[in-house]
Amino acid sequence: MAEVRARVQLNVGKNSDIPAEIVSFSGLKDGQEHVALIFNEADKHQQTPLIRMHSECLTGDVFHSSRCDCGEQLNESIELMHQEGGILLYLRQEGRGIGLYNKLDAYVLQSQGMNTYEANNHLGFADDLREFSDAVLMLKALAVTQVKLMTNNPKKLSALADNGIDVKAVVGTSAHIKVGLTGNQAYLETKIKHGSHMLDIKKIQKP
Repeated sequence: MAEVRARVQLNVGKNSDIPAEIVSFSGLKDGQEHVALIFNEADKHQQTPLIRMHSECLTGDVFHSSRCDCGEQLNESIELMHQEGGILLYLRQEGRGIGLYNKLDAYVLQSQGMNTYEANNHLGFADDLREFSDAVLMLKALAVTQVKLMTNNPKKLSALADNGIDVKAVVGTSAHIKVGLTGNQAYLETKIKHGSHMLDIKKIQKP
């Protein structure tokens, strides 16, 4: 397992003004080009850095889709890591692992009344095809073995804890309600009810 660090001044986040270092990896299992963004040299200077495993969401991260809160969670994570230091593992697992085009097909079904999980199931996929063993390899390549995990997803917590990463604390993200946009709040409520996400719908952040 190897890593390559690009010491380039990346500016990320909502206002594209937060510096970060990007790291690539070789020897990952699934063949995807996952990367880590490191803030304030957290892998070198913190024994228990803040970590987020963020699955790629082109529609949310880049185009700010009304259907999800992925972009808002990403920005929230970046802002906190800018303050505290941290490592963002950006995982190429679009659409909970079903891929971009299949996710767009799922959007059509959601427009017809299905929730996000029902749409994936209707297309022949499980609720969530993501798998986080490469995230574990990435952390170990960075010599990180204990973390504070930023997530609301119990599956991510188990993936680390079951594979040798000591999760010292869990930091939840906010509920990002997009006022006036359809589908967003129902999406969050479905993640809580169906996906057992540890999301406090009362802890609302409105743009």
